[in-house]
Amino acid sequence: MSTTPLTAARITAAPKVLLHDHLDGGVRPSTMLELAAEIGYQGLPTSDPDELATWFVADSPGSDLVRYLEGFAHTIAVMQTKDQIERVASETAYDLAADGVVYAEIRFAPELHLLQGLTLDEVVEAVLAGFAHGTAHARARGRRIIVRTLVSAMRQAHRSEEMATLAVRYRDAGVCGFDIAGPEDGFPPTEHLAAFHLIQRENFHMTIHAGEAFGLPSIWEAVQFCDAERLGHGVRIVDDIVRVGDDYRLGRLASFVRDRRIPLEVCPTSNVHTGVAASLAQHPVELLRQLRFRVTLNTDNRLMSGITLSSEFAACADVFGWTLEDMEWLTLNAAKSSFFQFDERLELINTVIKPGYAGLRATASDGTSH
Repeated sequence: MSTTPLTAARITAAPKVLLHDHLDGGVRPSTMLELAAEIGYQGLPTSDPDELATWFVADSPGSDLVRYLEGFAHTIAVMQTKDQIERVASETAYDLAADGVVYAEIRFAPELHLLQGLTLDEVVEAVLAGFAHGTAHARARGRRIIVRTLVSAMRQAHRSEEMATLAVRYRDAGVCGFDIAGPEDGFPPTEHLAAFHLIQRENFHMTIHAGEAFGLPSIWEAVQFCDAERLGHGVRIVDDIVRVGDDYRLGRLASFVRDRRIPLEVCPTSNVHTGVAASLAQHPVELLRQLRFRVTLNTDNRLMSGITLSSEFAACADVFGWTLEDMEWLTLNAAKSSFFQFDERLELINTVIKPGYAGLRATASDGTSH
């Protein structure tokens, strides 16, 4: 099979699909400064947008998870009114479209945005209104994107059943599924079985943060007790894979996850910053890809990691030698794993993604710059 080098121009032009991205982890630094000034918030470490962007990036690998998470206190502080939330959501949709993302599922925890008196429904409605505005703004400038959202429950707050009910209530308005986030260690997925069973009874969708900061037990509970359709991060599944000479032997859980084609929402740069991997070169994403797990590539928190989905593909291409064909495989994995209806997924794949990559291969074969 012929391969096409993955240049920066091709990465930018290629249609991309994003499944794991946090709304409060992708606020523009300039927007944060403006919103902070409007409400008199004094907590930001600098008033210079470039310095603020640099401050947010915890770029010493694994140095301090607490430092990485510190930034969310600031982003959440300026996302407490309808206008603030709607603006952040609108800019998120526009920024992703400008990066070549054609479909995105953005997650957020409504319970974190109630400090100024908003109701849970008002928070969700503000996010959905922002996404609608941002996608329309992008379309007017020649960029098409579909943005849907996941309602996340914070596992340490124990409001998951309430959040699951909220997600179901807005399933026809743009919410495509349910998630739990927050610290894995000490807060296992099985503490939220009532929420997951509610989602199952409603024939709805779920993904679970599992296998990031905590290992195989978290993945096992998410898959076997909660029936997770996707695993948020999930990279610690590598703990159940053993190298034997030039080959690899999968344990029973790893085999089950691979056999069932349970998607892994992998976020390599974020994992380096939070200490899951010592460096990008040592991240298991390439091994998992070679072993044909259902790997998808994601950003997690674009602000805290200083990345875009394009830059994440570029970094992995540089380290692992990925080609355009590898990028297409990962993108198709994400499209197939989305919580989009089957016929809509097929339309996205057959009318946007596959033609996009075919066009890039064609321009490469005729020697043009792309």
